[in-house]
Amino acid sequence: MGSIILFAAIAVELVFAAYCIHSRSYQATGRRTMRISAFAVFVLLMITSIIEWSLRWYAFAALLLTWALLSAIALVRRDRDGAAFRIGSVIKRAVLALSALLLALSPALIFPQYRPLKTTGAYGVETVTYTYIDGSRIETYSNTGGPRRFTVQYWYPEDANGKCPLVVFSHGSFGVKSSNLSLYRELASHGYVVCSIDHTYQCLFTADTDGRISLIDRGFMREILAEDAERDKMQSREYYQKWMGVRTGDLNFVIDYALSQAASGDSDPVYALIDITKIGVLGHSLGGSAALGVGRPRDDVGAVIALESPFMCDIVGVEDGEFVWNDETYPVPVLNIYSDSSWSHLDELPQYAANAKLLADTEATSFSVHVRGAGHLTLTDLALTSPLLTRMLNGRKASIDTEYCLTSISQLALEFFDCYLRGKGTFAPQASY
Repeated sequence: MGSIILFAAIAVELVFAAYCIHSRSYQATGRRTMRISAFAVFVLLMITSIIEWSLRWYAFAALLLTWALLSAIALVRRDRDGAAFRIGSVIKRAVLALSALLLALSPALIFPQYRPLKTTGAYGVETVTYTYIDGSRIETYSNTGGPRRFTVQYWYPEDANGKCPLVVFSHGSFGVKSSNLSLYRELASHGYVVCSIDHTYQCLFTADTDGRISLIDRGFMREILAEDAERDKMQSREYYQKWMGVRTGDLNFVIDYALSQAASGDSDPVYALIDITKIGVLGHSLGGSAALGVGRPRDDVGAVIALESPFMCDIVGVEDGEFVWNDETYPVPVLNIYSDSSWSHLDELPQYAANAKLLADTEATSFSVHVRGAGHLTLTDLALTSPLLTRMLNGRKASIDTEYCLTSISQLALEFFDCYLRGKGTFAPQASY
């Protein structure tokens, strides 16, 4: 919708500028009438729900309202444009107007209106948010010496009967807890309790339930941008240990706390739903690495899904310039989903060596799926909320349909968890989608 409005505005401004030049007049009355009409059309589009009112439209609405008010005042006062006509002035006014429109429409262009994916399960989906405090850990990203705080959000089935498996999600670097919202909602609609974590200081931003906002740590950003496993494996391993220490700590706390609340008969609806014998973990990128790291040592985790994630926690050292890996068979059923960003390079990227080895491992219960035409961030809902940012961050335009990509991931996750957490059916995915 933002691009349609921008193209329409460009056309109107250019036609009006051409008319002014042709008539050798600034057409003050016509311009003011046009500004008032533009605001009226915008209001009409909102009333008819063609435009869905949200933060993305605030700046544009403010610009149109300002122009409309100034134009209305000028019409009432019958102000005249007394300056001598100059073609350069017409062009300057058109350029300024178009620049203002482009700036005001930027939020709608970067984050356009989109239609959320429909869930296919029998349940409606409820959600609740909590801020947890882990008193056993000191926050390493601040100098306050305070305990680790992080916010989580649960999605769970409405009016569910019986107990539900718990699935805990970890986002990627610079991500947020809502990064794979369509996946959470789909699982919840089929009777899963899904918890997604905002890893404070490793997520883009997070807000506690008391309203306190924390932004991503700049040191963490520098580490992510500087990390290069091909150039300096020792430094990369140090980074991996640091990042994974925070994330696996958050994941373990969430699982332990949720299970303790569920076992105690807590009256909170979301905890009361949890089946403490059926636990899954999943994540994207760094979050998937953390999920893989939690799945190995915990006996209560029954299945792991990693969306394009190396086995960072399985790197036990560096010798002769190469990573040394934990060579024990991965003990939990695992589903690795890859995009074009890594699939053809698994045997070339040092941090993905264990992933490449797993492709030929006949002992582990593992599955590897390639989503053709997708980029790294196409595996997240950013592809829905901001196709422009997704294309920029992926480095290219994805050739796969976004809805098909996300729907396929949700279906794979549902079938995988149904099989290995609920014992329903068999899991036999295609090699590629």
